[in-house]
Amino acid sequence: MEALTPVIAVLLALAIGAIMLLALQVNPATAYAALADGAFGSTFAVAQTLVKATPLLLVGLGICIAFRGGVINIGGEGQIIVGALATTAFTLGFPDAPLLVLLPGGLICGMLVGGLWGGIAGVLKARFGVNEILTTIMMNAIAVQLSNFLLRGPMIDPKEIVSGTLLAQSARLPETSWLPRLIPQTLLHAGAIFAVVMAVLVYVLLWRTVLGYRIRAVGLNADAARYAGIRVPVYQALALLLSGALAGLAGAVEVLGVSHRMMEGVSGGYGFSGIVAALFGKLHPLGAIPASVLFGSLLVGADKMQRAVQVPSALIDALNGLVVLFVVGSDILVRRRAQRRREQEPHA
Repeated sequence: MEALTPVIAVLLALAIGAIMLLALQVNPATAYAALADGAFGSTFAVAQTLVKATPLLLVGLGICIAFRGGVINIGGEGQIIVGALATTAFTLGFPDAPLLVLLPGGLICGMLVGGLWGGIAGVLKARFGVNEILTTIMMNAIAVQLSNFLLRGPMIDPKEIVSGTLLAQSARLPETSWLPRLIPQTLLHAGAIFAVVMAVLVYVLLWRTVLGYRIRAVGLNADAARYAGIRVPVYQALALLLSGALAGLAGAVEVLGVSHRMMEGVSGGYGFSGIVAALFGKLHPLGAIPASVLFGSLLVGADKMQRAVQVPSALIDALNGLVVLFVVGSDILVRRRAQRRREQEPHA
């Protein structure tokens, strides 16, 4: 029953979504067929779904680490932005460097700055007890304003100044820094494979290393972990730092694999959608892989559904929210049933 929980949550969300579609005088079967076709109906559609799933997976992996460490990271949007900015600054700063320098260097810069951004909230919580939800949300706003300043000033594309259009975007990155395309004539890039590899590495970190054990111990019971000698604030801060690093990596992958320049809206809402994917994947790194593909398909299919049956794209946001509600609600019910079974078992 626990394994079927995510599937049941999706079915219930789609059922309520069907009621919403009927209220909009739209045939649910036609709408959902258009959504599925837009996400999986062709090679290009599948490629687009995987492109959307890639940053969702990377952010979701960071969310898994944070939640397992007993902290909540709502700052994925800001961490994506600063990671993308750092990657852009590095690659534009060394345009003549070879591929073996620019590509890994850009990815590392995105991770480092994203981790620094998340680590600030971690240090504030560990040192001063500041609520990490508030700090990560507020740092999203700081990252947006920092991006606006840089893309309209020091990092603006010189061509925009010459032409007078003044679009808030950087110069195009050198091709030697681009992630290789996996399928010609699509946007699918090697970052998709890289994200899956990172999911495996995060699983190994959390379940096969002492560091991961301590992070999970802090998340399961901070008091017990403290009694066992684990420095709880340190591992909470570390969880936020690692979470931010993965979100920053998502920003780097978006710049190097999709847009090839820094521009407004690079985060694409992935910082919040990644939370949904992580929750749907039961906060497990490997479970986040199919969850990210599912929510990537919803994002891609929403455009096709909107064009086909003329429904607002906000309906997909509503479906995402319903899935989260049902997943979280069913998880609570499963835990309560398990608790009742333990209480009813005869004591030895």
